[in-house]
Amino acid sequence: MSKHVGKKRRRNARASGTAEIIELHGCKFEAERAPPPIAALTPTQAVYLDALHASPQVVVLGPAGTGKTWIAATHAADLYRQRRVGKIILCRPNVPSGRSLGFFPGSLEDKFAPWAAPVIEAIKDRIGTAAYNIALKNGDIEMVPFEVMRGRSWKQAFVLLDEAQNTTPAEIKTFLTRVGEDCTVVINGDISQCDLDGSSGLGTILELIATQSLPVPVIEFGLEDIVRSGLCAMWARAFEEANI
Repeated sequence: MSKHVGKKRRRNARASGTAEIIELHGCKFEAERAPPPIAALTPTQAVYLDALHASPQVVVLGPAGTGKTWIAATHAADLYRQRRVGKIILCRPNVPSGRSLGFFPGSLEDKFAPWAAPVIEAIKDRIGTAAYNIALKNGDIEMVPFEVMRGRSWKQAFVLLDEAQNTTPAEIKTFLTRVGEDCTVVINGDISQCDLDGSSGLGTILELIATQSLPVPVIEFGLEDIVRSGLCAMWARAFEEANI
């Protein structure tokens, strides 16, 4: 063996010894990413976490900054990391922008990413950016706009619908009838922030849960539960008192 070849092999051996190996569903992944359990910062967050562990479907309401989306996304990441679900499905209506996803260039994920950014960042923080990118590439994390939802069926998945107040009754019916076996579903929204001219799908399911006594816990946060910052809480209270 030549001297040049020997040096090359030794370099390759050293490189392979220091390379990071990421396995989404293996022992290395679990050992390297072992974040502490989600800690509730308010009594309502504690009730929310209990509901997530006890019920396959949860509706969560309240103002911005209370941790509604962060807790759901972080819990989804934990279930995926622990192999208790095989997929994470992210859904969110694009009503607030006032234009279709088709105006944005790139893949479906690229078009949907601006709306899913808070959820994506929470998942990345929990499982790591590299693991998130691999999961996205493998289809284990999927962003599903309402435009392409009809005909889909999900199973063994964590399914999060964010900004549910901006769904129509027909859209939220489509969403809920996609859910298959072994799924955990979180419907998240603030009914006071509906941007629709007509009825809200979130309002529709709240009425159905109440009138038909459906076994779906509804967790409601208030202004006192805002944990994002003091400034966020101040402005939320100011807008509330001004009825804006």
